[in-house]
Amino acid sequence: MSYSKKTTSSLLAISPLDIFLGSLLGLGTIIWISRQFRSSTFKYDPSNEKSNKSGEQSKAVSTGPERNFVKLMKQQNRQVIFFYGSQTGTAEDYASRLAKECSQKYGVSAMTADIELYDMTYLDAVPSDNLVVFVMATYGEGEPTDNSVEFWELLTGEEPEFSESTTLENLRYIVFGLGNKTYEHYNAVARVLDTRLSELGGKRIAERGEGDDDASLEEDFLAWQEDMWPAFCDALGVDESNAQSGPRQAMFGVQELDAVDRASVFLGELGEWTNPEQLLQQTVVHDAKHPYQAPISLSHDLFQQSTDRHCLHLEIDLSKSNLTYHTGDHIAIWPTNNEVEVERFASVLGLSEKLDTPIMVEALDSAASKKHPFPVPTTYRALFRHYLDICAPASRQTLMSLVEYAPTEASKEALRQLATDKDAYRAKVGEAMRNLAEVLELCQGHDDEGTTNVAPGFFSTVPFDLIVESVSRLQPRYYSISSSSLTSSKSVSVTAVTLSYQPTKGEERTVYGVNTNYLWRIHAPEDDAVPLYDLNGPRNTLKNKKVPVHIRRSQFKLPRNTKSPIIMVGPGTGVAPFRGFVHERVHQKQHGKEVGPTVLFYGCRHSEQDFLYKEEWPQLFEILGEGSEMITAFSRETDKKVYVQHRLKEHGERMWDLLQKNASLYICGDAKNMARDVQQTFIEFAQTYGGKTEQEAHDYIKNLRNSGRYQEDVWS
Repeated sequence: MSYSKKTTSSLLAISPLDIFLGSLLGLGTIIWISRQFRSSTFKYDPSNEKSNKSGEQSKAVSTGPERNFVKLMKQQNRQVIFFYGSQTGTAEDYASRLAKECSQKYGVSAMTADIELYDMTYLDAVPSDNLVVFVMATYGEGEPTDNSVEFWELLTGEEPEFSESTTLENLRYIVFGLGNKTYEHYNAVARVLDTRLSELGGKRIAERGEGDDDASLEEDFLAWQEDMWPAFCDALGVDESNAQSGPRQAMFGVQELDAVDRASVFLGELGEWTNPEQLLQQTVVHDAKHPYQAPISLSHDLFQQSTDRHCLHLEIDLSKSNLTYHTGDHIAIWPTNNEVEVERFASVLGLSEKLDTPIMVEALDSAASKKHPFPVPTTYRALFRHYLDICAPASRQTLMSLVEYAPTEASKEALRQLATDKDAYRAKVGEAMRNLAEVLELCQGHDDEGTTNVAPGFFSTVPFDLIVESVSRLQPRYYSISSSSLTSSKSVSVTAVTLSYQPTKGEERTVYGVNTNYLWRIHAPEDDAVPLYDLNGPRNTLKNKKVPVHIRRSQFKLPRNTKSPIIMVGPGTGVAPFRGFVHERVHQKQHGKEVGPTVLFYGCRHSEQDFLYKEEWPQLFEILGEGSEMITAFSRETDKKVYVQHRLKEHGERMWDLLQKNASLYICGDAKNMARDVQQTFIEFAQTYGGKTEQEAHDYIKNLRNSGRYQEDVWS
């Protein structure tokens, strides 16, 4: 999942003030109370265990966060704060890594902070001898991440008002951005943030960093630090030559629990409560912090003629939840790691016999924005299945942190080489997509015949708190909804191709997409071609084909005026949102509305193998009538490959004419190649049919984007 997967960051929360103004006092009070519980952190006290028949969590104490981060920094004697705006968890990981190095290597007290948990109007109150670091991901078309929306609205307002002034003259700051160069607005959030802070009087003390997820985000991050840390030390009066290289300081405490009420142990539950029925069911707000366990009411393989590829069509039932969606939105599905990788991780760390041992994991920093990185108490098995992204490739920095714990000189040297040699890392880890457990297996050593010796528990010397610190949290996967909310308001359609491939030539090792193969195993539980998954979920809550989900809002929307023409370009599963668009336009026409021309360009390999929803389209476009049609491109049916951009050019004059009639243009699918080629095609239309110069053509497309008539829902 790239940082720039199209979305609109949207605050789904209903504020107490909104509820009050809406005169919904009774319901509003309940919702407000439930949100206070959800925005709190919970501290587990093993001496006060209390259970009930529902398995509620042991006694929890609400410790609501201090919104004034400047006050908190003073109380905790912190000189630097690292804010993160993160969608997939990478920005959060980077902020934590920077804060760790700041404290442990340079001796400067620091803290990390989720930017949505604090009142950012206090930026003007930051003392001039302190430092604020922003690690910010860009999402969609230059949009902020979901947890950055409130701050973004404050900062980009015409006249931002802070706690005591309208300027930030005392603020000293650093910015690192995470983005993807295949997108139009590369690292827009970091760039705009930097510009606005400077305009408001802030002083940037190091060059802004920009990481490119399309190339090597990790390498960009590491390279940026080479010049950032000297500037950092200079600004804070730290002697860089005295940087510490002593023993590691743990960020988390991990305790195995001997006596614990099993009913209080989290076994993979994703919400803050083990027992959500404690609240009135109709007032539970399902979102990223408390997903809904939705039944899959229908699933079938759209690639009926293919034996090596699968594309799932799922119908996810929302009827017993308060979740709603609009056509064009995204659904998030929370995955489960497969049992092969769960067992691999446990084995290499010597935990196979302890998988079901209850453990407590707690941040040791009293100022940490998250006291617990996931619901606790839990078990090693639940961590590996549901909470840690154990299938993600290991970073070079993580490998370096493990060197000192390698049990033999040979394994130390193998880890050190991968951590320091970019080429070796790229070949054996990056391009090979090896996760941490696979890398540790690789580094155990070889026998005389070159076979890797995989000894259980070989790396049991690695402290488990370092694993918690180094492995990212498992994040939901987002899918464009392929149904219309007008015709299917309580059932969401998902269209997903299963991912599996062999990244290294000559090596019989298959990498499996985490979520798509989990979904395929739910659909086809007897298929031995994919790894096993625990389909029942924690405490059997996911049995009978259920998945944890929430909805994310998007700006990828049809024009309000149904008469406006639309042009859609969506090869492969990029057609997903357009299925919803077409169903919606058909519904509108059937209910007496005038619907403008609706043109869909769709491409796939073969008309008989992977033509998605082939049976549906003829009837739908027949209802839409004259001026509406589906134009196809099949890349493997002729000697010369034909793609959607080729078919676009065949209909160029007509497409240009529709644009002159206020048509909206939508592109969904691959960002790196297809979306760029389609944009270039329309630039050529502006020159060929509009008589514009090259610069004027680029400006024309830019204006279409700015006006909302050129929209993309793309990924890389």
